[in-house]
Amino acid sequence: MEFVGVALVISSLLVLLISPGTLAGLFNSVVDRVFPTVVNVFLTGTVGVAIIVSVIIGRTLERLGFTDALMRLFIPITKLMKINSSVVIPSIYNILGDINAAGKIAGPILVRSGATKDEQKIAVATMVQSQQSFSTFMLGLVALTAVGVNAFVIVVLAVFIPVIFVPWLLSKTIYRNTKAVKLEDLPRFTPETRFLPTLFNAAREGAELLFLLIIPAVAVVFAVIGVLDYIGIWSSIESGLSSVLLALNIDPETGILSILASPTLAMGTLAETASSLDPQLVIGSFILASSGLPLSTVFGQIPVIWAANSDLTEKEAMGAAALGIAMRLITAFLLVMILSPILL
Repeated sequence: MEFVGVALVISSLLVLLISPGTLAGLFNSVVDRVFPTVVNVFLTGTVGVAIIVSVIIGRTLERLGFTDALMRLFIPITKLMKINSSVVIPSIYNILGDINAAGKIAGPILVRSGATKDEQKIAVATMVQSQQSFSTFMLGLVALTAVGVNAFVIVVLAVFIPVIFVPWLLSKTIYRNTKAVKLEDLPRFTPETRFLPTLFNAAREGAELLFLLIIPAVAVVFAVIGVLDYIGIWSSIESGLSSVLLALNIDPETGILSILASPTLAMGTLAETASSLDPQLVIGSFILASSGLPLSTVFGQIPVIWAANSDLTEKEAMGAAALGIAMRLITAFLLVMILSPILL
């Protein structure tokens, strides 16, 4: 790294000597990319408030037993698939949108229940079928409603059915080292905190999520985009991504936001523009955003959290998460193709 540092010093001095405005232009390009999103969308726009409110709603539902009810509905079904019942716990817990907590809580449960490495990989791949923030789900519902799509059908097929279908499919194909293990005592996820502290703690958690996780992540991504745009290659990258997303029936603008920056930001943008878009693209964008994206989560947060709380290495957890996201892209394409003639 010392050699890299020396190269940077020399190149910086040469730039200052030959073209002093280049560094200033680069800095301005980065700021111009970051400022509108961070300030106008998150700090003074509705998306930031929606994130805080959605966390309050999610934690209230959890306090009222919503997560435990889902556990008792879905876990018995795993007996029919001949896999460890704990495999679906991370994805069920993550339905209310807390992918980091899902890994920290469910990872040790999988280990204690004797889940094989293949089953733990199935758990990760299934977990990323659900949105990592409940605000993504709520803003997505707004977008679906704006184009008159039956949200019930989309939510059932895109959010709940994968909890069962993905483990079954992976256990029959890629991760076949599975065994039927029934949990003798189902873990409880309903906190015993009183309701008023639950509400205020949820509001604080929403603010922390906004200011300590989402805004920094978005700032980093848009800063990189600003650099790429300044050196003239971002337009080509954006064009290529847009072509692929359009082919998959996903709105390019919000699809790129989901992949690179924040699905919450993507759904906030989609909620405002949905009425002017093809409903097929709205459905595809919602399904894609309802996942473990952005890529910083897939290649950063998930490997670190699961390596610390399960038997998986960072590489194994990352591979399972990437597989799950690839399946999510296919799901978005197939569901749009199948449902469009029925719902539109």
